[in-house]
Amino acid sequence: MKFKFLIMLAIFATSAFAQTLKGRVFELNEKEEKVPLISANVFWKGTTTGTATDIDGFFALPKPTTPTAFLVVSYTGFVADTIEVAKSKDSIEIVLTLNKSLNEVVISAERSSKFLDQEEAQNVEIITNKELLKAACCNLGESFTTNASVDVQYQDAVTGARQIQLLGLAGAYTQMLFQNIPSLNGLGSSFGLGFVPGPWISEISVSKGSASVVNGYESITGQINVNYKEPANAEKYYFNAFQGSNFKTDLNANTTIELSENLSTIILAHSNFVTKSLDDNNDSFIDEPKTSQYNFMNRWVYQNDDGLVSRLNIQYMTEKKNGGQINPGASGNLYKIDIDTKHFNLGSKTGYVFSAEPYTSLGLMVDFHSHEQNTLFGLRKYDATQNVLFSKLILETKTSDEVHTLTTGLSFTLDKLNEDLGSFKQEKTESVPGIFLEYNYSPDNLLSIVPGVRVDFHNLFGTLVTPRIHFKYNFDENTILRLSAGKGYRSINLYANNLNWMASSRQFLVNSTLPYEEALNYGLNLTRYFMMGGRELRITADYYRTDFQKQVVADIDSDPQKIIFQDLNGQSYSNSYQIEMEYNFIWGLGLTAAYRYTDVKTTYNGVLRTAPLQSRFKVLTTLSYTVPERDWVFDATFLVNGPGRIPSTTSNPEPYRRGEEFNAWININAQITKKFDLFEVYLGAENLTDYTQPNPVIASDDPFGQYFDAAMIWGPISGRKFYAGIRLSVF
Repeated sequence: MKFKFLIMLAIFATSAFAQTLKGRVFELNEKEEKVPLISANVFWKGTTTGTATDIDGFFALPKPTTPTAFLVVSYTGFVADTIEVAKSKDSIEIVLTLNKSLNEVVISAERSSKFLDQEEAQNVEIITNKELLKAACCNLGESFTTNASVDVQYQDAVTGARQIQLLGLAGAYTQMLFQNIPSLNGLGSSFGLGFVPGPWISEISVSKGSASVVNGYESITGQINVNYKEPANAEKYYFNAFQGSNFKTDLNANTTIELSENLSTIILAHSNFVTKSLDDNNDSFIDEPKTSQYNFMNRWVYQNDDGLVSRLNIQYMTEKKNGGQINPGASGNLYKIDIDTKHFNLGSKTGYVFSAEPYTSLGLMVDFHSHEQNTLFGLRKYDATQNVLFSKLILETKTSDEVHTLTTGLSFTLDKLNEDLGSFKQEKTESVPGIFLEYNYSPDNLLSIVPGVRVDFHNLFGTLVTPRIHFKYNFDENTILRLSAGKGYRSINLYANNLNWMASSRQFLVNSTLPYEEALNYGLNLTRYFMMGGRELRITADYYRTDFQKQVVADIDSDPQKIIFQDLNGQSYSNSYQIEMEYNFIWGLGLTAAYRYTDVKTTYNGVLRTAPLQSRFKVLTTLSYTVPERDWVFDATFLVNGPGRIPSTTSNPEPYRRGEEFNAWININAQITKKFDLFEVYLGAENLTDYTQPNPVIASDDPFGQYFDAAMIWGPISGRKFYAGIRLSVF
């Protein structure tokens, strides 16, 4: 059964006659060896048909209909090349030459697997799929292991679900986008990070602070946009198998099919299984539930030489989780956890560049997703469905000198959520038409000012006005200052966003009247590039503050047997300070080191207190070494999480009490990769220190009693794990 989906893929693994030019772009390193150029621009001269090279320098472009055409290849710091290509030619190899007339400080030998977008006025970090290969990235929840800005931790001790944090606040305050379409809101927020396979991802963009108004009003601490593989730059055949010592198996495969010179498709398949129950901490609860997930996606791309590009995306996912107790407790009954999820997505994106106005384009996005989730925690049963229709029409135009750019458009969201918690039933429909306008003023390469505003007409909240502004100034070619400020809103779904607390005996008391939350975010980022030993050193420092005007506060301190939702009455804010350094000591040896301090406080019952279950600081160091032959890669990550506050349990009986603080802890991950011509094998280990949160489940011996709590989590649940895998890539 595990390999049924592979048989299905074999049926689709036949492609039509290639009508595509495939190629690879290189540079020469210090040893005159060819090194792939990542994100080099490749396009047909005189057309809008173009692409960028992937992490191995590969690209694919539809052939023009003319007997010959001119291919333009360019990359910052290198001399652009124009090559005459006959229609009969199917493949090509290009080696770009360094532009010796440029100042040396703007030339680097190899682009980093993660980097800051220097052109954007926003503070945007790009995480490529090359970076994801440095760790056991089985899904989106494991994609930020080497990232200093985004934290990922378990949300409880029994479901294996993870949640992200950005700028010290929960992931619900970060807008999640897939291909710039909002997703993972509502029901998807609890377990959705596990629904996105890592091998499907081409890159992740992390935008800290106030993000663009074009993508909606939901962003408060930032936006995370995930881009999937495209037929033009994905592998022709790809297969990945992963096996962990915790009996988790991951299988991934994709294939591209070129149906014509204008139409292509990619089929992606994923499945993962956890087949055995483990209880390493001997609390009678399974550390990670048994899991079976099947996930399929089909992406279609049509483009022509007249400026039209259209994409269609279809996805279906089903997942079942079964966990809970291995042996019955004091009641004599097993505490069971069952989570059954089905997800369907259908979306399209169409863009057109006007031939008469090459600086003007029009785009239309339409997306529908349906999410059904049936959940059982002991005696608590939570069933819910969510259907979301999203559409956006966007027009962008700029002057020929590209000094002025105007982006405007309309959006509409229809969100229907039905919840059934036994005594509580709710049907909520949100209908939100909106309009947005963003202006970019860039008189030169030194200054960018990007103000924007959107107005949304919410059927439940009324009119929401969202102003935001971004400012970027280059003091010189090596020093960049960014400033941002703006407002954000978030719709409140108390139960859908707090499912982790159902893994406890806490009563849900709702004393709130707020339908939505509102906050201001402002911050600054300073990036400086130095040349040391002929190599680039990047140092980035930033500060961001989030101030809430409206917030529903979850009080878990007043009574350890209750979670009380109440309106904010006082201050609630987050301060995030971070400094990061990235440097390649020698060719192939890279180091990233970062320190972040977070100060998050909220008013609980008239008292301003530090947010619970959160580390006050984080120290992250990553090392990566590639041997000169490029066939061995060694990666290691060292993480120190600082201490934090634990909610009060003083009213519990002595065996069920916990301290008021947790100590700092260390996590070390390491991986070795050996590359061959068409495939590579990798071996790795997670949590080498074998540190786990002690006694993560309160009253594990009596889960049906009033003191049971498996949601007060601040550290790792699983101990040391080893894994091995193989990847096969055919371009």
